[in-house]
Amino acid sequence: MARYTGPVCKLCRRENTKLFLKGEKCYSDKCGLVRDPKVPGQHGGRRKKLTPYGVQLREKQKVRRYYGILEGQFAKYFDMATKKQGVTGDNLIQICESRLDNVVTRLGFALSRPEARQLVTHGHFTVNGKKVDIPSYLVKVGDVIAYKPSSLDSAKVKTILEINENKPLAKWLSLDKNTMSGTVISLPTLEDVDLPIEVHLIVELYSK
Repeated sequence: MARYTGPVCKLCRRENTKLFLKGEKCYSDKCGLVRDPKVPGQHGGRRKKLTPYGVQLREKQKVRRYYGILEGQFAKYFDMATKKQGVTGDNLIQICESRLDNVVTRLGFALSRPEARQLVTHGHFTVNGKKVDIPSYLVKVGDVIAYKPSSLDSAKVKTILEINENKPLAKWLSLDKNTMSGTVISLPTLEDVDLPIEVHLIVELYSK
């Protein structure tokens, strides 16, 4: 399965926004954006004024990298969003938020989306009691996401859960700490995203 394998701190520096791709490091002074906020690359440094197209492109790249989605998949999500009832931009974010790797992160079952993606791929989670190892799997209202009982014995999983014990929970999810399972109680909205997103810029970009 294709995925980005380069230095993730460079992505935050490029978008000039914390994308929270390195877990706890993103909240510390070791954050790449804090230590070196310049644009990465040989010709990086001072940020240039963007054209209207450049502004739209950067907004799309920011959202795509935040969720860890490659270009083709993101374009597919936009096509899905246009076919759903409602506002296209809101539909797009709702689809991205509904990805299993994102839900695992929101529930505090992983420290970052890249880590959630790895844990899902390695088969540590079930959806409605059945193992699902596809990070892009889209959950629905009523779905129950849980760690496999055997995975809860892992030292790594215990550390993750301990670090995230007091992590705020998204209002569209519920969490049962006794069984380490979460339930999707409503559909996510743009207001539920902890990243400033001007989604209309993405819609304008794809509508050209």
